[in-house]
Amino acid sequence: MRDCHAYDYAVIRVVPHVEREEFINVGVIVSCPSRGFLATRMHLDPTRVAAFAPTLDLDLVRRHLASFEAVSRGGEDAGPIGALPARQRFHWLVAPRSTVIQTSPAHTGWCRDPDETIGKLLRQYVAGAPGDVG
Repeated sequence: MRDCHAYDYAVIRVVPHVEREEFINVGVIVSCPSRGFLATRMHLDPTRVAAFAPTLDLDLVRRHLASFEAVSRGGEDAGPIGALPARQRFHWLVAPRSTVIQTSPAHTGWCRDPDETIGKLLRQYVAGAPGDVG
């Protein structure tokens, strides 16, 4: 396990009708503290979401997803949460919520390159993500 780093990740989901608990995976969040890495990658397929939830406001969904990306980057664009250390921002992002944008429980793994890992996770968990086969 030489040169391997522990990382945590969660899948970002669009949940149009919270009470029905149905969702579409649209992104992933990866935190790798030993590499100072926190990033979010998204792939929102508007056709797929519209087929699943035709009345859902996609512009609103995009704005909420953009806020996840801003918090991952940190800084002033993310408001007060952007000033927190990366690990605290990760925990804020994956905290349970009852909204249209939710995350899966956090999972842990080992990686050599967290940037490569986030791409792999996006392809694995988000249908239609760049690099998907089939």
